[in-house]
Amino acid sequence: MSAFLPGLFLGLSLIVAIGAQNAFVLRQGLQRHHVFAVCLVCALSDAVLVMAGISGFGALVTALPKLELVMTLAGAAFLFVYGLKSLWAAYKATSGLDPAAREAGSLTKTLATCLAFTWLNPHVYLDTVVLLGSVSTHYGENRFIFGLGSITASFAFFFALGYGARLLAPVFARPVAWRVLDLIIGVIMIALSIKLL
Repeated sequence: MSAFLPGLFLGLSLIVAIGAQNAFVLRQGLQRHHVFAVCLVCALSDAVLVMAGISGFGALVTALPKLELVMTLAGAAFLFVYGLKSLWAAYKATSGLDPAAREAGSLTKTLATCLAFTWLNPHVYLDTVVLLGSVSTHYGENRFIFGLGSITASFAFFFALGYGARLLAPVFARPVAWRVLDLIIGVIMIALSIKLL
């Protein structure tokens, strides 16, 4: 527990911040579209990245600054386009949330978007691979227990966010609430894009 709990709490502190990936999971949860698959992909991606960091991949990422530049530019472009799409949706929205009436995107397209939010975000590498990887070295042979704590935080957070979003469904039945969410998501995405650049 002396390694698991610090991993759990550090993992939660890194993942709770409002970001592109969390906004996407919240949106999918509100729409009730492919929630389990989206939460699972996000959590498994974090697990892979955390284990890579603990296994020493963080040193490789640090040694290849051009990789970081490419990931930063691709991530910024993706976030900017998605932000514009959200702002357009806020402008055009005329109805509230009715999960039964909304058409779900295909699972393939949804998961591709989810993977892009995860793997094109350079901050994910800094948080999971570099930061958690370096902190884990303080736990010696228990570093994988530390990593397990962080992975547990990811699974708990993403599934709580995805399925907990249903509690907000009555609020988002009103058109104005949905427009405000799209507006906030659009502003966050574009701001993150600019910050990356």
